[in-house]
Amino acid sequence: MDWNAITLSLKLAALTTLVLFVAGLPVAYWLATSHRRWKFLIEAVVALPLVLPPTVLGFYILLALGPRSPIGQFYETLTGHRLPFSFQGLLVASVLYSLPFTVQPFTAAFAAVDPKLVEASWCLGESRAATFFRVILPLSWPGVLTGMILSFAHTIGEFGVVLMVGGNLPGVTRTVSISIYDAMQSLDYAAAGKTSLLLLVMSFLVLAITYTLQRNIWVVWPKKS
Repeated sequence: MDWNAITLSLKLAALTTLVLFVAGLPVAYWLATSHRRWKFLIEAVVALPLVLPPTVLGFYILLALGPRSPIGQFYETLTGHRLPFSFQGLLVASVLYSLPFTVQPFTAAFAAVDPKLVEASWCLGESRAATFFRVILPLSWPGVLTGMILSFAHTIGEFGVVLMVGGNLPGVTRTVSISIYDAMQSLDYAAAGKTSLLLLVMSFLVLAITYTLQRNIWVVWPKKS
């Protein structure tokens, strides 16, 4: 197996999950509590990677991060390096690609919290920030953990976006999915089979943990009869 690609994928997945945890919490909380009429537009943008072909998404991300774009020019001026075909560019693409796998479970978990508990916290003098971290977030942890696990697993197995934005640079942007593709191209079925089996076991464990956490949500918030 290509352990360099596996290590790179694990690093990418861990950083993507961390970024999405920090960025996804406020977005998900706003989606769960906002009554704006145009909220559906934000929901559609968040869910877009679910239906958009990865190559199409990767193409537009590549254009947005390229040297001719404002983002690409600013980053190159700041660091002296370009975002496309770099690990940093790969991280940006992975965050955008896995966004709905984090935000949607977060939003569902926040929406399931009893509003009466939130109002009681406010009546006791707690601020909105304190209420979120002391009441809402602890009660939503199964959904939050589910979102983090799904985003981690989704990043591990991504292919189209990674190939479009990062290419296939060993030790830099060559992830485990690209390694499997290369092994198949070179007719090394044994290596491809071993790595694929590893991803299969990981995917099964992710689903098992996710369904367990979903059951735990209803232990905290029983279904109304």
